[in-house]
Amino acid sequence: MFRKLFISLLLLLASNMPLLAKCLQSLYSPDRNIQLVINQEQEHIMATVKYQGRTIIPEIRFGIQEQKQTFYGNMKCLGFSKETAIREQYSAIHGKKSSCGNIGNAFTMYLENPQKQKLDIEFRVYNDGVCFRYALSEKRPDSLHFINEFTTYRIHREADRWMQKYVPHYEGDFPHEKGNVSQGEWGYPALIRYNKCWALLTEANIDRNYCATHLTNAAHCEYYQVTYPNKEEGNGVGSIYPATQTPWSSPWRVVILGELKNITESTLVQDVSLPLAETDWIQPGSASWIYWAYNHGTKDYRICCEYVDLAASMNWEYVLFDWEWDQMQNGGNLEDAANYAISKGIKPLLWYNSGGAHNRVSSTPRDRLITEENRNMEFRKLKEMGFAGIKVDFFESDKQHMINYYLDILEDAAKHELMVNFHGCTLPRGWSRTYPNLMSMEAVYGAEQYNNSPYMTMAASRLNCTYPFTRNVVGS
Repeated sequence: MFRKLFISLLLLLASNMPLLAKCLQSLYSPDRNIQLVINQEQEHIMATVKYQGRTIIPEIRFGIQEQKQTFYGNMKCLGFSKETAIREQYSAIHGKKSSCGNIGNAFTMYLENPQKQKLDIEFRVYNDGVCFRYALSEKRPDSLHFINEFTTYRIHREADRWMQKYVPHYEGDFPHEKGNVSQGEWGYPALIRYNKCWALLTEANIDRNYCATHLTNAAHCEYYQVTYPNKEEGNGVGSIYPATQTPWSSPWRVVILGELKNITESTLVQDVSLPLAETDWIQPGSASWIYWAYNHGTKDYRICCEYVDLAASMNWEYVLFDWEWDQMQNGGNLEDAANYAISKGIKPLLWYNSGGAHNRVSSTPRDRLITEENRNMEFRKLKEMGFAGIKVDFFESDKQHMINYYLDILEDAAKHELMVNFHGCTLPRGWSRTYPNLMSMEAVYGAEQYNNSPYMTMAASRLNCTYPFTRNVVGS
């Protein structure tokens, strides 16, 4: 009787073997705390992420779809490259610390779809997280046009999560949820806690070859798929589908892992972003800011002078003249205000509306930065007047053409030795390393909101205790 039962059990297990995942390869962090397990379940290539042996993300599905080639389902694994070690040290002009570094292990998985088209997925496992990206190395004469990304993270229903409803300016709350999980679209970064471990999902090293993305769990509350910008954002201007040339690689998909202190201390977003040469003209510092107390204060030359005096008395380095500076009166104009600041040893910064068809905001001045010719003319004039930097507002979109606009501004500003603050903008994705003149990105529901509604006053204690572990992890 026992022998028959044992044989029946073996047959049952054998009949279910195709449903079990087949382990293809594992990759560990140098300290062995983090393990990435690559496996195949029927036609899907996927991964599991563990921290100290505990599963934190049970499933990551991989795949991407280009107009003429689909890499999802029925993928054949051709093998893996040899594992290599990553050791890097670099200096940062601003951010969490001046001396940064990381160590990790890496390999590449080689895949082939049924049409014999090749896709590589590069994996890195650091002591503080896991990163991966897609790459198409085969040269082809025509352009690539991506229409979908299938990257999907499974986050267990019982995980604690702090996620922001997706809005292109990222000025939203990070409410806590567990069990009864909302469905919809979510911006990065997404903080989760599961199995006594923390993880933060985001992306890094976005260049001109892709758009910025966010997450959606609209199809199933536990499965968060990487998704492209919405059609209507940016006033409906621009395609949601990224286009580029081969060879190509995607931005890094980043999962920062470990104890909560590992999340807050991590510089992984910057670590995997491309470095550029340091420049000695970039000087971090504090600024007095008129707008918060006087929304229309930059119209008034005398108020501008008061804020210069405030910066001088506090030994702050900068003063920011915000919107409507082109309407300044009551004793002086912008040039007078700039000269007064410089006479006091204070460096002036200046606000701009990013303008163009992507936003309907009429706040002035607008449309001075849209074209390369206008940008460089404006930046040249600012440099001659003694300005140290600019604040650019109202981007309203994560589409590829807007990513290009951000980078155009950063590159042209650097030519004229101008520092940059973006406001009403996308999320930091490692650009502060690639373009160190990018000082900060004001994409958060923060202090300015005290003026706009009672909500911030009521929510401030919770929000201000949440941001260090969510938004501020990925950049200032």
